[in-house]
Amino acid sequence: MLEEITNKVRVSIATIRGVTKTNNRLREIASARENETLKELNSNVNFRELIEGLPREYEWGKYENSAVLTRLYAVYERFVEDLIKEWLQLLPNLVPNYSDLEARIKNTHREGVGRLLLELNKRRFQNLSPEKIVKGLCEGVTGDGEYELISEAFLLQEQNLRKDILEKLLADAGIYDRTWNWVKKHREVKRFVEENQENENTAEGELNQLIYYRNDAAHGFLDRIIGTQELLDLTYFIESLCQALAELVTYRIISLQTRAGEAREIGKITEWFKKPRAAVAIINDISLSVGDSLFLVSEESSYCRLATIESMKISDRSQQQLQITAATEVGLKFDLDAKKGLTVIAPPNSLN
Repeated sequence: MLEEITNKVRVSIATIRGVTKTNNRLREIASARENETLKELNSNVNFRELIEGLPREYEWGKYENSAVLTRLYAVYERFVEDLIKEWLQLLPNLVPNYSDLEARIKNTHREGVGRLLLELNKRRFQNLSPEKIVKGLCEGVTGDGEYELISEAFLLQEQNLRKDILEKLLADAGIYDRTWNWVKKHREVKRFVEENQENENTAEGELNQLIYYRNDAAHGFLDRIIGTQELLDLTYFIESLCQALAELVTYRIISLQTRAGEAREIGKITEWFKKPRAAVAIINDISLSVGDSLFLVSEESSYCRLATIESMKISDRSQQQLQITAATEVGLKFDLDAKKGLTVIAPPNSLN
């Protein structure tokens, strides 16, 4: 679920990180004086031409800062937009009747449609027609056909995606109204903040720092060269933030599927053993096989991941398949880290 856009952001951030590390290493080589490796490389014509063509260190750093910061923010912004678009495309299947949508979603949709009609001549909306804009709203209100929530109606804001704007965007789309609480408690965001305690920065502060740097870079106002490690830290933060947001949207999708009876809560993890990635869980009313996938979720812990069963045990005896009709203590080894207290949910394709 959401794998495509999540993998896309990972690849993009890994590329930014790789370019940053490569540039830094090249600067180190170029600035070396008495270095046997450098002397050896200088005998290579191609390398010598490369070194001779390098820009001055300050200008090089300034250009790299601008490129990295602008690209990193663009990756984050695009990810948030793609996440909301994916949610809006899924919502008609999760909530089939338009009238059953939360009032905030319908209000945002209606107001967005009105604004789109007024701003239709703008270049960014050239792919839209009046018919396309109003079609989903009309079908929703009248109940004729399957309604559509046109994503442009929910993505009209033009401000930087700081904490408050991010929260409003996701709340207006009906995803969650306490987004930053989820983000702060997410394990990857918490780990990042804890590992960078010397910076005395919070998750919100880190996001603000990126936006501050990016705005200065975009307008040519960077007053200092940002070091390689700080740039890399920003990439790790944005990656953890995007993961937290992806799990939040997945959690909301699973919650709606559970409410509709398409997914089902089947148990809870009562013990967790980190090294073997194994859990003891009380499981009820489900048929399980090694290789099946289950969602492990907790709103309190900001956790929602799809885990694959690698092995199962009952009373220390390995099992390939289980038919469970009453609450049973089962040992489950997963392909990822989890924790005690997570709820176990069977996704729709695993239900009989």
